[in-house]
Amino acid sequence: MNLFGGHRYAPGDLIEVAGQRVRLKVSPRATRVSLRVDQTRREVIASAPSQRRLGEAVAFAGQRAAWIDAQIRALPSPSALEPGGVIEVLGRPHRLEPAASRLEAGFHEDEDGAPVLRAFGEGDAFGRAAVRLLRRHALEVLSSRTRLHARALGQPEPKIAVMDAKGRWGSCRPARRGRPGAAAQGDTGSIRYSWRLVLAPFEVADYVVVHECAHLIEANHGPRFWALVRQVCGSEKPARAWLRQHGARLHGFGRDS
Repeated sequence: MNLFGGHRYAPGDLIEVAGQRVRLKVSPRATRVSLRVDQTRREVIASAPSQRRLGEAVAFAGQRAAWIDAQIRALPSPSALEPGGVIEVLGRPHRLEPAASRLEAGFHEDEDGAPVLRAFGEGDAFGRAAVRLLRRHALEVLSSRTRLHARALGQPEPKIAVMDAKGRWGSCRPARRGRPGAAAQGDTGSIRYSWRLVLAPFEVADYVVVHECAHLIEANHGPRFWALVRQVCGSEKPARAWLRQHGARLHGFGRDS
């Protein structure tokens, strides 16, 4: 698709700027056109307040071609999950090995006590199987930590899920306390986490859990919210700095180049 005027653009259209992928998006809450990097898809999102203004977003992307190229080139190269590789799981290096069967797949230790992750499959199937095991492990660990921290904050356990989020490490929907009968219907809120947190150090993943649990009480990022976070896990600064520095690398695991 070209960048010349007169073209009618639609949300989801993919264009090329400086040899890099740029996807068009309509954001009704936006007041201006903007660009952001989608680290997961390794592309730039050009947003506009309405479909009528997508042409402005395309023009703006063309003006920022050098910036777009630099941002995508700065992303870490995708890291395939292959036998013989090593991946950190909650801060512990795990060697990747092929499993002889699906029954053998999972987290193990070798004869020296070193952690091993065995996945069943060959080629791309091995990587997909490894991701499934990592997602399952992430759900188990993050669910356990959520129960612990929600209890510490005096909150019931919310519903918990993991996903492959593009821009967030977690999201929280507090219980709808104002809705009549909400408590009787068991509405305790819900939290969703990026499964890729299992690739971060334990302390970093645990901070994100505390962060989302605090949102069960305070839906904003005001002083009371941060007081709750620090009450449970101390200063948030080291974990936030780690995610800013290394977060893009986590999005590269399990993706083809």
